Amino acid sequence: MAAFYVCVPAVLPQHYVPEEEDLCYHQRNSRVEQAEQQESPLIEEQQEESEPPQIKEEQEGFSISQDEEQLDLKQETDTLMEIPTCEENENSFTCISNLKRHMTTHTGEKPFPCDVCGTGFSQMSSLNAHIRTHTGERPFSCKICDTSFSIKSSLKRHIRTHTGEKPFSCKVCDTSFSCVSNLKTHMRTHTGDKPFSCKVCGTGFSQMSSLNAHIRTHTGERPFSCKICDTSFSQKSILDSHMRTHTGDRPFSCKVCKKSFSQKSSLNAHRRTHTGERVYIRRRKY
Repeated sequence: MAAFYVCVPAVLPQHYVPEEEDLCYHQRNSRVEQAEQQESPLIEEQQEESEPPQIKEEQEGFSISQDEEQLDLKQETDTLMEIPTCEENENSFTCISNLKRHMTTHTGEKPFPCDVCGTGFSQMSSLNAHIRTHTGERPFSCKICDTSFSIKSSLKRHIRTHTGEKPFSCKVCDTSFSCVSNLKTHMRTHTGDKPFSCKVCGTGFSQMSSLNAHIRTHTGERPFSCKICDTSFSQKSILDSHMRTHTGDRPFSCKVCKKSFSQKSSLNAHRRTHTGERVYIRRRKY
């Protein structure tokens, strides 16, 4: 049987392009792109020239408006970032509310009165603390010795008696204190300031407690009594010293010879026996 052959056309991929046609296609595209690049600046320039003046003015005005808004926003931000400062003493504060609260110390304004006794306060927190003097409430307790206090600051000050912390230092003599009020009182020993005066004899004192003790020399009042022998004293510190005569406690020790004393004044007198300094003992008035 004679063999015969059938010619079947080759099936090419759908996107098949002969090499010659493909080369011509790329060359043509390259020329078109070059022409467009040359014409593009010219077209853009013509578009800008043909743009109506009104639209250009509106765009320029819009740009200026945006700049003004940004400037206003920056000024507002700068204003908010300004640190609130008291004009009286140049103290700075973290927020306006703290500055307003501070200003009452200058104006003397006391808008928060106590409903029980009528005493006025410049801050609500001070009023709340004062009210506890009427109710006897002591919500702040020491975890070490269970002593309770009516205000949180008193608890913080008390805790330093356990830790020995003294964060407030005198810049003149480097003496440190556990609370800022004691530092302020100490500073008067350097400045000589005596803001508390006796209305009877005019004698000035650096501490209110010293003035109160002095006033008792005029009135004869002795409010501090010993529970053992019923002796009375005008000052609590004198009563404390007296109590050691009953307990035998001697908390003041000499660092040279280790001898101990019940009163600090006795220790100071004893130290002079080591230094050779002349001893002078001032007797207290009971």
